[in-house]
Amino acid sequence: MRIKDILDTESMIMNLKATNKEDAIKEMADLEVKTGIVNNEDEFIKSIWSREKESTTGIGGGIAMPHALNKSINKARVLFAKSEKGIDYNALDKKPVHLFFMITAPAGADNTHLEALAKLSGLLINPDLVEKLKGAKTPQEVIDLFEDAEAKKDAEDKAAAKNTSKSETKKPLIVGVTACINGIAHTYMAQEALIKAGKKKGIDVRIETNGSEGVKDKLTPEEIKRAKGVIIASDKKVDMPRFDGKPLTNHPVVDGINKPDQLIDTIMNGKAGIYHSDASESSASGSSQESKPGVWSSIYKNLMNGISHMLPFVIGGGILMALSFIVENYAGGPKSPAFIFLNNAGNMAFAFMVPILSAYIAESIGDLPALMPGFVGGFMATVYTGAYGGAYTANVMANAKSPAGFLGGLASGFIAGYLMVGLKKLFSKMPKSVEGMKPMLIYPILGLLLIAAIMYYIVNPIFSGINFAITNFLNNLGTGNLVVLTAILAGMMSIDMGGPFNKAAYVFASGAFANDPHSTTAAIMMAAVMVGGMVPPFATAIATAFFKNKFTQKERRAGVSNWVLGFSFITEGAIPFAAGDPGHVIPSCIIGSAIGGALVGLWHIAVPAPHGGLWVSPLANHIWLYFLATIVGSIVAGLILGFWRKPVKNDK
Repeated sequence: MRIKDILDTESMIMNLKATNKEDAIKEMADLEVKTGIVNNEDEFIKSIWSREKESTTGIGGGIAMPHALNKSINKARVLFAKSEKGIDYNALDKKPVHLFFMITAPAGADNTHLEALAKLSGLLINPDLVEKLKGAKTPQEVIDLFEDAEAKKDAEDKAAAKNTSKSETKKPLIVGVTACINGIAHTYMAQEALIKAGKKKGIDVRIETNGSEGVKDKLTPEEIKRAKGVIIASDKKVDMPRFDGKPLTNHPVVDGINKPDQLIDTIMNGKAGIYHSDASESSASGSSQESKPGVWSSIYKNLMNGISHMLPFVIGGGILMALSFIVENYAGGPKSPAFIFLNNAGNMAFAFMVPILSAYIAESIGDLPALMPGFVGGFMATVYTGAYGGAYTANVMANAKSPAGFLGGLASGFIAGYLMVGLKKLFSKMPKSVEGMKPMLIYPILGLLLIAAIMYYIVNPIFSGINFAITNFLNNLGTGNLVVLTAILAGMMSIDMGGPFNKAAYVFASGAFANDPHSTTAAIMMAAVMVGGMVPPFATAIATAFFKNKFTQKERRAGVSNWVLGFSFITEGAIPFAAGDPGHVIPSCIIGSAIGGALVGLWHIAVPAPHGGLWVSPLANHIWLYFLATIVGSIVAGLILGFWRKPVKNDK
């Protein structure tokens, strides 16, 4: 398939009217729907923003490549758009973006389309082509430019293949892997940039791509053995053990696009560290100084890995437990078979919540060998003293009134992860002949022994006391203190609408709820968090409905869907508004969420469910007050936003 097959004159905007990132994405998405490429604009835009949250697709050099691969897309297509003035797209080089390539690929796209997309992405490394595209006046001129560039690239590749000879094996060789989250564009741009940079330096560069069509140009053991070093330009896990003992530098995929010369020089100048692996390792672990994330970034990444694996247990178990309470109150009482079944099923899922959290925090830090110690440490944090019988009652936790719980599980995850990192370093000098003993014998035994001792003698005694103190504090809060706590938790839900503050508030409340699902205070905190999370989408829906002159037609259409998203406790529905106008949207929503949360604490509204929004209102002890707190917070935020914003000049 040729590039012209994924380009079309109908999918081009030669003069974008948008002046900001949000409007640019919406304007391009509108055309995708109009031309039949996309069948669900809201879902499509949501997936585009989801990708942008991972890292900006403004790759620098005046280019942005927003992309998505999902069921809302009917056909593989590249939409081309151009902005003469340029748009602040939060690009990596902080410069305005002039050229946009919105890449769409349907779920299950065939390889021919994906290969064409990969080839197009690779061509954009050519600065001459980029400059010509900036000066293009018509859609047909854009297609002609790509066809010419494609023909030249094909000719160069054929010539290079013919000229390959044994003498070329004398050139230095660098191998590498490029991969991005969606694997549509950045993967292949990084590959092309690294290969081109190598040619200029007289170095052979062989790059394996891990894109949406799977692994391509797979490196052979002979190539890896001959290579002077390895470049990993990836945003996801790749197969690493094969690079054991090689100089290796590890970077995000965008560095492969923007800093290919620097990455190659790191290898050639001997500045890359030696990579050491073991038989169980499967994730990328960098050795380059530049690739190491900051301390807080690393902690957050590891924590989110645990939380993302934990949430299905919280939500599934919590909802079933919530249903059991409905049965208990309205359909049979505590002895009915339905209540017993649902309650037990929910409790079983909850029993795994902390061990799973701990296990996957540990796995994120120490890879697969850390999973088992993390799981056992998390389990030890959740069990009461003496759970195994009288023979164990005279231990250091004999007087504990509460398990270490959620906080102990957090601690055990990080401890187990870094324990495994330490064990790997300790045994890194073992002879190759006994390498297989490490994942099968040494790591499991020492990992379990050490985490058990640390949890038994240190973590559980400390964190059980802390957890007990927190639980007592929460259960004995007066109305005034409870109002402050619920207002803060609800307000945090609107600060970043799905980011660290939002997650911290949700995890705090769900952790208290998991420790004691029958605690009224924990159920009040869950209600506050849900009210706080429902306010942003409701507020933007209200503002766009009643202050139409303050929003564009596109924004008003987007606001309609937020009625449903708000009802369902999906805070992310407000993200496009917050991204486009953070100075007005975020403060308004924080105020409204905090007021709604304060009302929850004041009226002692309890909802014993970790998710569901207003759909789980039948579980609330004060159903109508739960609705009222949400309505008041949303109206306050919507009115502040509506009155605060200035009328729009261009209602399109």
